[in-house]
Amino acid sequence: MATNRRQIRELRIIAGTWRARRLRFPAGPDIRPTPDRVRETLFNWLAPVIRGARVLDLFAGSGALGLEALSRGAAQVHFIDTDARATAALRELLVEWRAEPDRVETSRADALSVLQLAPAAMFAIVFIDPPFAAGLWTEVASRLERNGWLTPEAFVYVEAPVGTALDALPANWQPWREGTAGEVGYHLFRRVEPTTRGTHGA
Repeated sequence: MATNRRQIRELRIIAGTWRARRLRFPAGPDIRPTPDRVRETLFNWLAPVIRGARVLDLFAGSGALGLEALSRGAAQVHFIDTDARATAALRELLVEWRAEPDRVETSRADALSVLQLAPAAMFAIVFIDPPFAAGLWTEVASRLERNGWLTPEAFVYVEAPVGTALDALPANWQPWREGTAGEVGYHLFRRVEPTTRGTHGA
């Protein structure tokens, strides 16, 4: 039993319908959940737009970001991750918490492969938090932009090690807010249509 406890980790939902609920998820080297303090800051930034938004949680891992979005009123969240244990745990949790089936989709899949296709509908908020060693930020962003995944003024959240150069992200993703927590940098971008770049205020 002690071994099982070491292999399970917990987070809490910060606000909304599921406020203070404990989220249990399997431990693993590629499951690096966004800390509570960072999630609280991020969702304060997103507060004006989260309710009713369609959200894409790439490299979902624990599912903490997408679950927080659902708790705060997102219309729909699509979770994508390659880890079988993580996606199974997330599906079980969504059933346990009685998430409305039409508000959630959970896919065990490679994010790059999924993003190579056109989506059924665009997303207003996207979370990009891949395994840091993989260095996937630029390619993920390119496929999101190229294949029509984003609404015209979508918000895109990116987590990366402090000091990571993000200047290769699409030119029409304008820096909106950013911060650091230890060795992690967190960044929120707002997309503008390429033809209107430079016409929006900060």
